Amino acid sequence: MTPPLQALFFDVFGTLVDWRTSIAREAEASLAPLGFRLDWLAFADAWRGEYQPAMEEIRSGRQPFCKLDTLHRRNLDAILPRFAIEGVAEAALAHLNHAWHRLDGWPDSAAGLGQLRRRFRIAPVSNGNISLMVDLARRNTFPWDAILGSEIAGDFKPKPIVYLSACAAFDLPPQACMMVAAHSHDLAAASALGLRTAHVARPNEHGPGRGETAPTVPVDFAATGLTDLAAQRAD
Repeated sequence: MTPPLQALFFDVFGTLVDWRTSIAREAEASLAPLGFRLDWLAFADAWRGEYQPAMEEIRSGRQPFCKLDTLHRRNLDAILPRFAIEGVAEAALAHLNHAWHRLDGWPDSAAGLGQLRRRFRIAPVSNGNISLMVDLARRNTFPWDAILGSEIAGDFKPKPIVYLSACAAFDLPPQACMMVAAHSHDLAAASALGLRTAHVARPNEHGPGRGETAPTVPVDFAATGLTDLAAQRAD
């Protein structure tokens, strides 16, 4: 018999927070006063574009595990020359790298999490490090019961240990847990381990009309947002 659902795990970047416009805003705030003029959204896209390749170096075992803050800084240093950005003081670069701690949530994220928490334990299962997740939670009033994910597991999604470590942290079998994400590949990895899955549409994650409007893999729930998911779970 399938155990009752007790915990929901959430992807964060793209699913709960709008990383693209937030990073563009923060980059402009940091670099424009220094005299730089560029396409800030393109800068955000380029920085995010280094995300998966950098993590793959660790998932493959070619590099040891490190916090996402460290990877974000390596990736920032890698893209600066593409935008002819040079001569920026270390303190300014460190502040810019911390922009990932200052992302804004999608309008429905905090309310939806609050509704879902009335029935379930909730936690991020993100590739972001703990301090980053705490800062995003405090900024956006995300009411987590715990902070789980890559730093707990010592690896990055979609490696199985990340999902299974989250289940173990709550002393639950995978079948009693559900992964919630806006990315079908994340849900497919969780489902393969026995977790239930819910897709949340974020059609504008990568720009207008450039996000997933529906899952491309089988899921247990498909929602237009977190409040919609909460309403489905209430039925």
